[in-house]
Amino acid sequence: MTDNNKPKGLFSAVRDRRMRRLGLAYRTEESYIAWMRRFIRHSGGRHPRELGADDAEAFLTHLAVERRCAVSTQNQALSAILFLYREVLGIELPWMENFQRAKRPKYLPIVLSEQEVAKVLSLLEGVPWLVASLLYGSGLRLLEALRLRVQDVMLSRNQLMVRHAKGGKDRRTILPKSLVLPLQLQLEKAREVHRRDLDAGYGAVSLPFALARKYEGAERDWRWQYIFPASRRGVDPHDGESKRHHLHESVVQRAMKTAVRSSGVNVRASCHTLRHSFATHLLEAGQDIRTIQELLGHSDLSTTQIYTHVANLGPGGVKSPLDRL
Repeated sequence: MTDNNKPKGLFSAVRDRRMRRLGLAYRTEESYIAWMRRFIRHSGGRHPRELGADDAEAFLTHLAVERRCAVSTQNQALSAILFLYREVLGIELPWMENFQRAKRPKYLPIVLSEQEVAKVLSLLEGVPWLVASLLYGSGLRLLEALRLRVQDVMLSRNQLMVRHAKGGKDRRTILPKSLVLPLQLQLEKAREVHRRDLDAGYGAVSLPFALARKYEGAERDWRWQYIFPASRRGVDPHDGESKRHHLHESVVQRAMKTAVRSSGVNVRASCHTLRHSFATHLLEAGQDIRTIQELLGHSDLSTTQIYTHVANLGPGGVKSPLDRL
């Protein structure tokens, strides 16, 4: 059996029979299938039913030792392999329970000061500035901001609804008053893009799960459109139709990287650093940690508590005894 023929049928089953039915995100689909392909290729192209614990162990060791992959990458590969056996092939083997996930090292998050955040934001403009401002002002992840739809923004209540976030959860967070007017202007621009698409016979957007069938015409409804639309229409991988997706994250990431470099900030700050800074600055301002947990969408308070290790708590923060001499 050739490598080209084998994966085609197997991975079609992975997508159609399990992933789509379980509602996995498209990016998770792509990532899992890529890891399954690599696992099979590393094991000599044999069918997974012919493989066992030694093959899985050899593949994970290859990632850790030879490829020197990060712990999160190793665990993602293991999740893909377990998904293949349990969810697709319906095989529950004893060796699957014995696999220990690689332990993720505990790193403290990189946090910018308020002055550094202001400097970086001042070097951004247009949509990248607005998105970055939402990351810091509302504590959003980058894709959470880019996936905001028109109906998710409640300008009159200064709130944002974050839907289907990490872990498939919805949550509400704050919308800074200073971003209300910029968001209104962005909504007008997005509406003009949508109007042109409709005039050209398009105007559809991808909808989560089966909402397109449940609500006829919803995919062309203005309320479901992305606030930050992509510059061009693209083909929806689920149905092959031409639709308007949201702006690609690389646009904001490149702008952020350039702004950080130009600002003179001497840390490796990224878009996610703005979310870390949001949480840390709220904590330093006296906001209770459980409220911050809700705003960030953390399931476990221990995840939020990591910011106590980087925050300067109390009046002026902790002072060195040397400074008191």
